[in-house]
Amino acid sequence: MAAFEAAIALGAGIECDLQLAGCGTPMVFHDRDGLRLCGEKMRVAQADAGTIGRWRLKGGEERVPTLAAMLDMVGGRVPILLELKEEHRNGERIAAATLAAIAGYDGPVGLMSFSARAIRFVREAAPEVRRGLVLSDRDVPLRRWDKVRRAKPQFLAAKVAILSAPWVHRLREEMPVYSWTARSPGDLAEVERYADAPIWEGDGRPGPA
Repeated sequence: MAAFEAAIALGAGIECDLQLAGCGTPMVFHDRDGLRLCGEKMRVAQADAGTIGRWRLKGGEERVPTLAAMLDMVGGRVPILLELKEEHRNGERIAAATLAAIAGYDGPVGLMSFSARAIRFVREAAPEVRRGLVLSDRDVPLRRWDKVRRAKPQFLAAKVAILSAPWVHRLREEMPVYSWTARSPGDLAEVERYADAPIWEGDGRPGPA
């Protein structure tokens, strides 16, 4: 939550990851288990929201928030981009739970995922919600084509390392391309040349417009 408050103070949009708790609650958390970030060995999918909400992030007093708590804190002040993390083919479940959580939220919000299954669900269930597909160098051409075909995204989020690829350029002619994660001036230069906006942290922060 402290990072989100810092982004709001800068007037920057927020990008964060969601994992689905065992009780079906979307949690603002990147990893599939709590070991790296909280010293908890339990998998997110095996714990309920109350248990996960008591985990403390290493090095401080911050706890893991639910998506609902995060949305309540942001309150529409800056745009939000939510990445849905699919685990054990739960793409449709996390997409449905996220759509329920953002229903009625008064502010700009978009959903994205590596999972074409999740984004196809968003497209079919809530076509008014902006949706994107996350791609990396792990996607071989046929798999990449199939994911784009199934998801029909409105934007792409591509890894900085693949931005100069010809296929990224071709897709950029059809939709905006955002790029993750810009962490240095060099990364930012790549984004400025080949993409439409950076997803950044640390020294990847864009300069004043």
